[in-house]
Amino acid sequence: MKLSQIKKILETTEKVEFSLPSGELVPKHFHVTEIGRVEKKFMDCGGNIREEAIINFQLWTADDYDHRLSAQKLTSIIEASEKELSLEDLEIEVEYQSNTIGKYSLGYTGGKFILENQTTECLAVDSCFIPEEKDRYYATSLNNSQNSCSPESGCC
Repeated sequence: MKLSQIKKILETTEKVEFSLPSGELVPKHFHVTEIGRVEKKFMDCGGNIREEAIINFQLWTADDYDHRLSAQKLTSIIEASEKELSLEDLEIEVEYQSNTIGKYSLGYTGGKFILENQTTECLAVDSCFIPEEKDRYYATSLNNSQNSCSPESGCC
């Protein structure tokens, strides 16, 4: 989700709820402790220099159980960050600590912002010579038809 998309959603909602990938809700008394632009410059395994930039939201919960962040308040925090940091319309990444700090992509469905798991991948597949994945067959998936392999057939 990009910054413009969260702002548009916040225009039409009153309450702000975040859900973890497990479906568990981030406690309602969470704070947005920072919004920033994070830049990363790195070399991939193929020797290519790459640059990325994202908008980072950090969610945090404390013991102030009566705290509730309204859509209007979050919008004002976003607008102040845009102005002071000259933020572009970039993808949002959310940091939230349950057991350890997790980084999530952001989605929205059913009136809730959804923290979505992220994955890693090789960015230089052509240079790494990663073999193509082949179909795997397991003994439990074979049936006893004439086309199946049996120890007596000599095919195994």
